[in-house]
Amino acid sequence: MKVAVMGGTGRVGSQVVEILKAAGHEAVPHARSTGVDLFTGEGLPRAVAGAEAVVDVTSSPTIDDASVDYFGTTMGNLVAAASEAGVRHAVVLSIVGVDLVPGFAFYRARVHQENTLKSGPVPYSIVRATQFFEFVDDIMSWTTDGDTVRLPATRIQPIAVADVARAVADVAVGAPLNGIRDIAGPDVFRLDELGRITLAARGDSRTVTTSTAGLFATMPDGAIIAKEGAQIAPTHYRDWLTA
Repeated sequence: MKVAVMGGTGRVGSQVVEILKAAGHEAVPHARSTGVDLFTGEGLPRAVAGAEAVVDVTSSPTIDDASVDYFGTTMGNLVAAASEAGVRHAVVLSIVGVDLVPGFAFYRARVHQENTLKSGPVPYSIVRATQFFEFVDDIMSWTTDGDTVRLPATRIQPIAVADVARAVADVAVGAPLNGIRDIAGPDVFRLDELGRITLAARGDSRTVTTSTAGLFATMPDGAIIAKEGAQIAPTHYRDWLTA
């Protein structure tokens, strides 16, 4: 099966490509570096030609209001090109709880991306993942002041990128869901607790203070953790930290 992977050179996409190839599929990575630009449409017809499925694991260059137009445009371009090429399945990676945090522009943008895919003519699947293990350092950096990391007690259920990539690859070679599949890690943490676990495992001397600082403090509690029916990935955060 030929699968065109948009964002196929990135953190998630490169692993999706590897998994699909290992399973015997023809997975082709596409990105600006390979001459494909989802926003302008440059290279898209060539990229999707002959593909039975397309996967979009790209992100927006910003998280502000401009991301709404970005995701609407890129998904619109991808759906149009996929339809023209006769692609039978379009898959996009999104975020668990994305429709429950309307106050955050980037999440509204992801909802717009999902709706653009849903309203198009190509059978589709939406894979929503919780926050990545690999993003915990970034989250802490946003609210670090010297030796103090300020984090809210918002519940979070992180997942390994490798598990996300496997889930996306599995969906891509299956029948279109014409719906949403949620995937999440096996453990729920308070974000401040997760910060302390991370720093302790790395011998980092910084101190975590529970506060209302940062983006995640504005999210309704429970919005970004798995709901009933979600697929639970096998990798535990503590095991990943020590691997």
